[in-house]
Amino acid sequence: MAALYATSIQSLPLLSKGKVRDVYALGDDKLLMITTDRLSAFDVVMGQPIPEKGVVLNQMANFWFDKLAAVIPNHLTGIDPATVVTAEEISQVKGRAVVAKRLKPILVEAVVRGYLAGSGWKDYQETGKVCGIVLPAGLENAQKLPEPIFTPAAKAEMGEHDENISFEKVIELIGEKLAKQIREVSIRLYKEASEYAATRGIIIADTKFEFGLDNAGQLVLMDEILTADSSRFWPAETYHVGANPPSYDKQFVRDWLETAQVDGKLWPKTAPPPSLPADVIEKTAQKYREALTRLTQV
Repeated sequence: MAALYATSIQSLPLLSKGKVRDVYALGDDKLLMITTDRLSAFDVVMGQPIPEKGVVLNQMANFWFDKLAAVIPNHLTGIDPATVVTAEEISQVKGRAVVAKRLKPILVEAVVRGYLAGSGWKDYQETGKVCGIVLPAGLENAQKLPEPIFTPAAKAEMGEHDENISFEKVIELIGEKLAKQIREVSIRLYKEASEYAATRGIIIADTKFEFGLDNAGQLVLMDEILTADSSRFWPAETYHVGANPPSYDKQFVRDWLETAQVDGKLWPKTAPPPSLPADVIEKTAQKYREALTRLTQV
C-alpha cells in the first residue's frame, strides 16, 4: 500500500486538516475522517510519511471502540467509507477512514495517567504534584501510581502545545456535571483498556480521550482512542521503575530529532522540520505495526 501524506477528496467538502487526520463533511450530520501517514513530533508535522501508520492507527482505534462500546457510546456509524466517495477516491480511504457522527466537540483533552512519565514526571519533580493533584513523596520516574489520575488539558491551536489545566478549570469551562462525567468515564476507559493490554504484554502508561455531545446532549467518545499516537505504550518485558522504557510510538523519531541539526545547529523544534532518515522511518513504522499485532492478535 502506497503511503498517503495528504488526501485530495474532490467529491466532499474539506472541513479540516489536522496533524494526522483530514476531515470531510458528509451532509450536515456525518464526517469522513481519514487517518493519513503524517507524523507530528514536538507539535511539528514531519515532511515525510510513515508508511501504513494511518492504517495501523485506524485499525487500533476501531479495535478499542468496539472493545469499550459498553462503557460509552462512540462516534462510529458503521458506514463503509468506500461507499461515500467516488471509485477513483477509494484508495485514499481504504483501511484508514471512518464515517463518524458529527458532534459538538468538548474542547478539553481528557488525559489519564496510570504511571509517572513525561510532563507528569517533570511536574512531580518540581512540585510534588501532577496538574495540581498531590502525589505521595518519593515516587520515581515511570513508577505506577497508586490509582490512575485525571489530568486534563485545554486543546491548543494547530502548532501550539496543549496546556495542562486543573479539574477546577474544567468545571469552569464546561460545568461540574459534565466535568465529573468525563473524569469518571475516562478513568473507567483507561482501567478497562489497561487490564486488557496487560494480558498482551503492553503497559498503557497514559492516554488521552476526546468527547463530544450529540443533538440530544449525550456524551459521546470521538476522534481516536488508545492508539500509539494518543497513548504511551510500554512493552512490559522491558519495564522497570526509574527510566522510561522504549515506547511503541514515534520515540525513534523524537530521539533522532533531539540531536538533529539544521544549518549546523540543533533543530529548534519549530517548522520546518529536518528530513527524516530512511532507517528512522522504517523503525517507526515497525513499532506501530508491532503494537497493533500485540494488541489484536488472537
